[in-house]
Amino acid sequence: MENITIGIDVSKETLDVAVLPTNQELSVANDELGCRELIVVLKSLKPQLIVLEATGGLENLAVGMLAAEGFPVAVINPRQVRDFAKATGKLAKTDRIDAKIIARFGEAVKPEIRPFKDEESQVLTALITRRRQIVDMLTAEKNRLGISHKSVHKDIRETIAWLEKRLAEIDNDLGKMMRQNKAWKEKSDILTSCKGVGTVVSATLLCSLPELGTLNRREISALVGVCPFNRDSGKMRGKRTVFGGRATVRAMLYMATLSAKKFNPAIKCFYDRLIKAGKLPKVAITACMRKLLTILNAMLKNKEKWDQMRLQTA
Repeated sequence: MENITIGIDVSKETLDVAVLPTNQELSVANDELGCRELIVVLKSLKPQLIVLEATGGLENLAVGMLAAEGFPVAVINPRQVRDFAKATGKLAKTDRIDAKIIARFGEAVKPEIRPFKDEESQVLTALITRRRQIVDMLTAEKNRLGISHKSVHKDIRETIAWLEKRLAEIDNDLGKMMRQNKAWKEKSDILTSCKGVGTVVSATLLCSLPELGTLNRREISALVGVCPFNRDSGKMRGKRTVFGGRATVRAMLYMATLSAKKFNPAIKCFYDRLIKAGKLPKVAITACMRKLLTILNAMLKNKEKWDQMRLQTA
């Protein structure tokens, strides 16, 4: 029997489906009824792999329902598909063409199938995302306060007060969720024992980086996007740079590192040593992010809190 690969292009209204190698095409609504219709078709095809792009949450319903039915689903970075399309000379773009390109990408690259998040993890992700949105809105309102006319200052201050109240409530909800889930609480207690890592950072790591504690230091650094890659060609030795990875995790790790370089003795000592060696502050911070991530990865892998790891990492 042929190995069937499915590519699904997700939009707000529809799911455009391409089947390889049979070249079948299908379009269904991006709602529960449409997903059920798609599941009926896929059960008869018995695909080896179903590939979708991450589209800011529009794919969540389809991925959740497909995963619940036991289908092998992989959610990939849209940039990978765009680069693949350019490499194969496919420059035209429609939903049907995109679905076929996604299917061809899946057939050629065979992206890793990762388990879909359970309901609690999805709730935690939603809370973390909402918290980030509120922080962005708070920053924008505080910036407006400094440049706006005094006639609107009262309104802006009231908005800031309301946003700060919502931020505190979300932080409280995050803390409750972490305490109520026994597995999360155990891991969170380990992570937060490291100075610089708080509840929000640990929640982000546990939810958005479930591989933490299961990979080696190079693999976890590359996954987050803090691992420098070579830029060499022939005799030319280029500058090593970091790129890619999970932006949400990297942003939280950056904030944790800024705190850790002041209050965490191991990170502070490492940062000061890099600066004295002539490294630029940005380079030193990135190196400290990688070191902090490596420490946290080892802590979870060994199930040891900071006090137990201190002698190994100082």
